[in-house]
Amino acid sequence: MSIVFAAIVPHPPILIPAIGKENINQLKATADAYFKLEEDLYAAQAETIIIISPHGQLQAETFTLNLSPEFKGDFEKFGDLTTKLNLSGDVGLAYKIKEKLETKVPLQLMSQPELDHGAAIPLYLLTGHLPKIKIITLGYAGLDLAAHYNFGQLLKNQLLNLNDRVAIIASGDLSHRLSKNAPAGYSPKGKKFDKKLIDSLLKLETDEIIKFKPELIAEAEECGLKSIIILLGILAGIKYEPQLLSYEFPFGVGYLTMNFKL
Repeated sequence: MSIVFAAIVPHPPILIPAIGKENINQLKATADAYFKLEEDLYAAQAETIIIISPHGQLQAETFTLNLSPEFKGDFEKFGDLTTKLNLSGDVGLAYKIKEKLETKVPLQLMSQPELDHGAAIPLYLLTGHLPKIKIITLGYAGLDLAAHYNFGQLLKNQLLNLNDRVAIIASGDLSHRLSKNAPAGYSPKGKKFDKKLIDSLLKLETDEIIKFKPELIAEAEECGLKSIIILLGILAGIKYEPQLLSYEFPFGVGYLTMNFKL
């Protein structure tokens, strides 16, 4: 099988040591979960990571595929002027995906070496012992959830026909409205959204997730659902066991870390 690793991860900047410093302890469960995922990713011997981020150059009607031969990331906008990230892109695999999918789904190609923080934070935390790993970044679209699930299924069909050992990472935070000090203010529907999503993931109820009501999604103020839906499309038909590694929200934002044992 070419898909050897799959996970959902959050992207709180506080997990970067130079940013969080002693405050990292407020996200200890998430930090510990990342450590576990790093070990599992290393053991999977992945050659390429495909990471789906909600914070790239998102388009209303098209998915985006980044063909950059090199990627670099920094965290200067969070006050960290020293931490840097440099990774190679997998141009060969990206072009194979492009050739197979561009006539089947709306797909915009780009070559953007700068990683957005939705990709840079997970990659920094997961690739410290994988200096030769290659990267492809994907961006979701303004289309509905069913279109994202279909995109994931089509992508899976291509990956399973290749010999490349690929890891899939869905980056995204859950509701931003879980407490009165939350960035978007409090809404009781934030907790309802997070609980419903996590329960459905653990019960393998993908159809229930695709049918989430737009009003609930909008009220939750999340940024990870479509990344997760693409991942679920990729995993469709593949036997897996979801493992909830951590879920916490000390700052009013839901941070979910979940591994999918393949």
